[in-house]
Amino acid sequence: MAADARVAVRRKVGITAFAAIPHLQRHDGQDTSMARERIATGGTLILGGGFAGGYVARLLGKRGSTIVSPENFMLYTPMLPEAASGTLEPRHTVVPLRVMCPHAEFVLGRATAHDPERALVQVETEQDLLNIRYENLVVALGAISRTLPIPGLAEHALGFKSLADAIYLRNHILRRLEAASAASNDAHRRRELTFVFVGAGYAGVEALAELSDLVRDALRYYPALRHVPQHWVLVDAAPKILPEIPMRLGDYAAAQLAKRGVDIRTGTTLDRVEPHAATLSDGEKLLTHTVVWTAGVKANPLLSQFGLPLDERGRVVVDSTLRVEGMHNVWALGDGARVPNEATPGQPDPPTCQHALRQARRLAKNLHGEAETYRYRMLGQVATLGRYKGIADVLGVRLRGFPGWWVTRTYHLYQLPLFSRKLRVVTDWTTSLLFRRDIAELGMLGRRGLGDG
Repeated sequence: MAADARVAVRRKVGITAFAAIPHLQRHDGQDTSMARERIATGGTLILGGGFAGGYVARLLGKRGSTIVSPENFMLYTPMLPEAASGTLEPRHTVVPLRVMCPHAEFVLGRATAHDPERALVQVETEQDLLNIRYENLVVALGAISRTLPIPGLAEHALGFKSLADAIYLRNHILRRLEAASAASNDAHRRRELTFVFVGAGYAGVEALAELSDLVRDALRYYPALRHVPQHWVLVDAAPKILPEIPMRLGDYAAAQLAKRGVDIRTGTTLDRVEPHAATLSDGEKLLTHTVVWTAGVKANPLLSQFGLPLDERGRVVVDSTLRVEGMHNVWALGDGARVPNEATPGQPDPPTCQHALRQARRLAKNLHGEAETYRYRMLGQVATLGRYKGIADVLGVRLRGFPGWWVTRTYHLYQLPLFSRKLRVVTDWTTSLLFRRDIAELGMLGRRGLGDG
């Protein structure tokens, strides 16, 4: 996919050169022999500016590194539901990489080829092609939404993985309220006010809870809809929602959602999506304009183009020091890597920000010192269930309701880098305590379909 953003590279004396690199071929067969050559700052080249890659660059500090990413910011994904609901200003859920990593060089572009024998990566930018040489390569390309071959899914369902997805979903739901208000009959109104979320993990549960709060706040401005029932449906193939957390907390979350009128369909899958309907595995056909797919992620498919060892799920295989198997100077971490954890033998790390941060800390030390094994025992798990409700399991202490909500927010604030971003988020949260959510649409952003990388 061609990058469509401007390249902005901070150059340092002695690191940029021009050369012809013969015989390097991109995965699409295009000859790239006349690409410009440069050397990664500090010898470390990081592919991906997400939570894992961004934190490696930040922790390397003055040692320096070069980050290659198609976006100039790091997204803190646990805050996406609040960005979608209007609790947080969407810009405050992202951190500019140039500010987060002041000692790193940043290249706005996309890696397209890798030659491990010559320690060189081909990068495509808007203006030209670059050949970047490295001493150490860090692969942190993350994950994308995992889709299944369900008829109509890619064409009609909405994703919830990026900031653009979150803003698009917010606008879509507010448009449904407008359509329901203008509808000529109750059947049409009920269809507009039916919202189906597929996937009852963290993303699905938190997104549904936040957006149902948004609709509840907004309905006071829609007199014609005050007595029209909403139908929020949560679908998952597992026997219970939030299977990652202790059963008591999962049961509490299910009870809270049910109290709000959420229709929880566990042990159920999505069979088909149409423009105005969704059919479930039990044969029921739900009339709706809104199907949100949050049923997990998969490793970035670009990983298959870089000559790296992959497991059956497409993740890069690394050893206990985060070094890619069979490659002495290539490392990988984050959602796109199968990372063994000495604290949980036989159980690779799950794709969470909590684990990505600890992996980044270990890898930053291994890059410039003796490589040690990665070991991290999870401190706990947290999730919000909308306004003033949450669940938390921290060091064996299980909290729910307002304490769980408070602990969840405190933890996310701690994880978010930069004091300026923390302050902006606290200001947003304080404002949301005093006022209802804003119901204005945000500028319509381009949205990739579920079937796109």
